[in-house]
Amino acid sequence: MAGQFTQEYRDPQIARKLTDEIHRLSRTPLRIMEVCGTHTVAIFRHGIRSLLPATIDLLSGPGCPVCVTDQQDIDAFIALAREPEVIIATYGDLLRVPGSDTSLEKERARGRNIRVVYSSLDALSLARENPQKRVVFLGVGFETTAPTAAAALLSARQMELDNFWVYAAQKTVPPALAALMETPGVRIDGFLLPGHVSVIIGVEAYRPWFEGHGLPAVVTGFEPVDILQGIFSLVKSVESGDPALLNAYPRAVTDTGNIKAREIMNQVFACADARWRGLGSLPASGLAIREEFAPWDANRAFDLNLPAAREPKGCACGAILTGLLRPPECPLYRKVCSPMNPVGPCMVSSEGTCAAYYRYHGE
Repeated sequence: MAGQFTQEYRDPQIARKLTDEIHRLSRTPLRIMEVCGTHTVAIFRHGIRSLLPATIDLLSGPGCPVCVTDQQDIDAFIALAREPEVIIATYGDLLRVPGSDTSLEKERARGRNIRVVYSSLDALSLARENPQKRVVFLGVGFETTAPTAAAALLSARQMELDNFWVYAAQKTVPPALAALMETPGVRIDGFLLPGHVSVIIGVEAYRPWFEGHGLPAVVTGFEPVDILQGIFSLVKSVESGDPALLNAYPRAVTDTGNIKAREIMNQVFACADARWRGLGSLPASGLAIREEFAPWDANRAFDLNLPAAREPKGCACGAILTGLLRPPECPLYRKVCSPMNPVGPCMVSSEGTCAAYYRYHGE
């Protein structure tokens, strides 16, 4: 049954009908930004761009969590790995992201204890299995993964673990949408909103942003028909002159989202200002660990005293994340920067725009 359900959203006949409707309706030039890195990869993998009329231009946005992590935080991760008796628990995409001088991957090759985990609960298990070590989980991600990091901190408090910490670098999506609209030179006519994040926060979480900017936006999934349905909905909204906030992913996303997951997240985290690569410091766009969980907050527990971070010289990742440039317009792309020799995080992450262009675009 599940296989049949998935197949429906890959049905070439449905995709063709949606494509025909998009071509029939589309008259106004339309720049659509897909916010989610998973959308970026899916659009390339399924050849969605080649199906669209010349009036539609797809842009990739700041939806790759590793890519938008600020350089200062990357340097902090590396500094933590150099602390005595520390085990770093991290998602794999972070390993190869260049810091100002080195990377977690290079530090691991030099003997630092850096482990790849698949969840924050794996990191919690590492702390229980290694009571003589100090285990730090690198909390990178959006509202999708923040509830699991919160659950790990709740468990650490319940178990009274004194060798487990989380470095909170999680971010929230709606403030980034508002910041994009205020970034000089950025022109976006509509958004494909991230399905994974929206499962947690719900469609109504975007309502204040939508009412403030009146830009059409559609929550959608990641199968070909999902994406085409989202684009069709945006085109229809624009051509009718009636901008709307829509949900084209109702099988997974509701208006209110996952209330329980947000309760857990809000119990542990509070909104805080956060630094974004490409967007700078955004008010109330990050998640900071609340005071009652301070004993497990790596930001408080370790005095790293870091120098100012240095961005990778010549890397245009920040401009690419905001839609100001495309990867082929970066002077380093395919010349100096490649998946084998990444200069910036957009070429490192599996959800990075540069990595997707390199793999699928042929430029």
